[in-house]
Amino acid sequence: MRIIDAHVHLYPAEVNADPAGWAAAQSEAHWARLCTRRRRDGHPVQGFPAVDGLLRAMDAAEVERSILLGWYWEKPATCGWQNRFFADCVRAHPDRLAAFATVHPAAGREATLAEVRRAHGDGLIGLGELSPHSQHVPPDDPGWHDVLTLAAELRLPVNLHVTEPEARPFPGRVDTPLEDFVRLAQAHPTVTFILAHWGGGLDITPLPNVLVDTAAAPLIYGDKVWSRLGRDVPPERVLFGSDFPLDLYPRSQPGAGVKPFIAEAAANVADSLARTALFSGNARRLFGWA
Repeated sequence: MRIIDAHVHLYPAEVNADPAGWAAAQSEAHWARLCTRRRRDGHPVQGFPAVDGLLRAMDAAEVERSILLGWYWEKPATCGWQNRFFADCVRAHPDRLAAFATVHPAAGREATLAEVRRAHGDGLIGLGELSPHSQHVPPDDPGWHDVLTLAAELRLPVNLHVTEPEARPFPGRVDTPLEDFVRLAQAHPTVTFILAHWGGGLDITPLPNVLVDTAAAPLIYGDKVWSRLGRDVPPERVLFGSDFPLDLYPRSQPGAGVKPFIAEAAANVADSLARTALFSGNARRLFGWA
């Protein structure tokens, strides 16, 4: 079974060495609240592997290719820095890694669009994971309109972070009203949107340019979420994504990696065509991969 993980995060060595210190120095406080905290038992919510660690985790889970997603940074400079790191990763491992770029409209129109074009020229294949709500620029801001217009021109899919409306409170939680994503999809019908985390429960059936990914589902929803497949998420519009290196089963299998999540998905998607579409078919069609 071919597997493409469409939602993976990865950071340069200086972040991995001291995540909290790096975040403080760069004024990326929201990322720190989400990514450097520890659970009540003292275990971190996620790891910070280097590229080689990601590749080993992919091999252990039999993942063919991973798509690196940027973060919804609060500073435009951090966006460009991560995009350059991702370009280096993809150049070093073109058969295993692909990547999306991240941007922040606060850089100004010309600089923001130049960053999108530069990242596209470096081989990055989409935009995201973006979060207008967390980046303090409202979804209807003209800056996002300009970014999405260029994404349509360059045929770059756009991954947007979505918070489950009924999820429990957690440090760093930011509400993302689902109607905002409906308006974006309708205002930009030629953009392919990927709503992370099962789209927060949004029924995407009437939105033909919207897909969802499954990132962090074991933490947010449990295995009951798979009942949505075919109901309010058409099987041809869902991408398998793990949210690696997030610890997805902290109580039962701490630090287990992606393999248990793949097993959960396979066990809950009985139809073989839907299973193939989920794990790789939809991603291969979206990105034109053989």
